[in-house]
Amino acid sequence: MHADTPYEITPTTLHNTTHDHPTVVRRPVILPAEIPPGVDWVTLPNGVRTLAYTHPTQPTPAPAPAVQPIPAWAKTTALLAPTVGGGIAAAGIGLSYAAPGLIAMSHALWSAAALLVAAVTAVPVLLRTARRAATGGGSGGAGSATHITQNITATGLFGRANGTINNR
Repeated sequence: MHADTPYEITPTTLHNTTHDHPTVVRRPVILPAEIPPGVDWVTLPNGVRTLAYTHPTQPTPAPAPAVQPIPAWAKTTALLAPTVGGGIAAAGIGLSYAAPGLIAMSHALWSAAALLVAAVTAVPVLLRTARRAATGGGSGGAGSATHITQNITATGLFGRANGTINNR
């Protein structure tokens, strides 16, 4: 008997009195799936394997992963995100305050464009009218108009061209 075992464990055997040979008792077969929790196969000091209640073993906790430093790009992105968001928000607020002024400026620009187009078309008409009034031109006036005619002739595909200009 061992010093730490308070009692002796012996396997169950029956002795037949007629033959004096030990007879092994047949035990029912237990499949591993039928073993209840907290019970496991153990080997006794004399080499016999039997089922016994066992203390559940606590699984060893997994080692904690090593702490890795935060990459610089992640820090930069984390610092820039609220800055960019705040800038976009400030721009939106500024545009909302400036919207009436922007609308007025767009109306003024359209008015300026319309004035420019009107000036481009009206100035030649006014100049032509002022010129006729200054020269007394128009229908049967005393002013004389100069007529210039030009006649150009050429012979052949690559021939030299000749021309005349007449002032009347």
